[in-house]
Amino acid sequence: MAFDIDHHLAVFQRGADELLVESELRVKLARGKPLTIKEGFDPTRPDLHLGHTVQFNKLRQLQELGHRIVFLIGDFTGMIGDPTGRSETRKALDREQVAANAETYKKQVFKILDPERTEIRFNSEWMERMQAADVVKLAAQYTVARLLERDDFAKRLRESQPIGVHELLYPLVQGYDSIALRADVELGGTDQKFNLLVGRELQKDYGQAPQCVLTMPLLEGLDGRDKMSKSLGNYVGIAEPPQEMFGKLMSISDELMWRYIDLLSFESPQTIAHWKREVEQGANPRDVKVRFAKEIVARFHSAAAAEAAQAEFEQRFRHGVLPQDMPEVTLQAPAGGLPIAQLLKLSQLAASASEAVRAIEQGGVRINGERVTDRNLRLQPGETLTVQVGKRKFARVRLA
Repeated sequence: MAFDIDHHLAVFQRGADELLVESELRVKLARGKPLTIKEGFDPTRPDLHLGHTVQFNKLRQLQELGHRIVFLIGDFTGMIGDPTGRSETRKALDREQVAANAETYKKQVFKILDPERTEIRFNSEWMERMQAADVVKLAAQYTVARLLERDDFAKRLRESQPIGVHELLYPLVQGYDSIALRADVELGGTDQKFNLLVGRELQKDYGQAPQCVLTMPLLEGLDGRDKMSKSLGNYVGIAEPPQEMFGKLMSISDELMWRYIDLLSFESPQTIAHWKREVEQGANPRDVKVRFAKEIVARFHSAAAAEAAQAEFEQRFRHGVLPQDMPEVTLQAPAGGLPIAQLLKLSQLAASASEAVRAIEQGGVRINGERVTDRNLRLQPGETLTVQVGKRKFARVRLA
């Protein structure tokens, strides 16, 4: 079997941030055999968002080239907690939480990857079989000084923030995953570069050819500033309803739209270049955004759901029509009235009271069409309200 090495390299590098080391990858491809390409995800939350799919899309492209894709669920590392980018120790998850989240990951990832050609593995397979002597041997391959080269560890040390010994073990365990799978390539976000390089070094110590490292950009959230994150509320969840997904994608700026398209669209580079030329020549970027939003909704739902989401979006935002299927909620209001932040939280229009307050301060909350400006507003029993948060969240709330 002969690979077109230049074509394979072009697919590896399309949209990627960095490939280490290209010359080594050429050698691996020259064998003419499918490469083992690994990516790991710790199931710390039950749902995934579009930011995660930047890497999934790359795995799909490489899968279509015939390579062996291993989607590694870090059920063992998930109980440690990845310290990457953390200013404090993560709260440990118990086995039941991790197992439940892992099941949702398996369902969601197959919306992109081919289940017939994807190998799902769990790193508890080998880590739970390790004896204490094996862990000591693994830890002996790396020095504390090298681990403290990580920016987040170094920062915490400077600021006298505690660093758990288990956190220092995390990169070593992730690196050992590459040994267990005999990975040729490991994929990850740019924030994972340190961990991926640890895997390279450990493979050498265990007598294996070092893996190549492919890092993918981190997708910015809807605000265009911070990386997409559920905790920041700037995410598009891949399990969200079609209308919610479509509306969120239509809300991104025209400039950010191209970043999303480059990292998430399955359209060819030639098609995307054609879209850009159209806009440069005066076409409305909104039309491109509609095409892209429909593509994403169809991928995670269906083409019919994408058409319906577009139609509802047009009705709601061009003609001011309220959604017919908005949820109806009945809440108990105390004698003194229910605080507006609590109302938004309890009706699931905001993830927390603090998020509700931010929405009010940003002018994004309306009751019966009127903007709410008072964060201390209390709503009285006996009222029935149409409540809106932002452009996409609605509920009909009855206060008992």
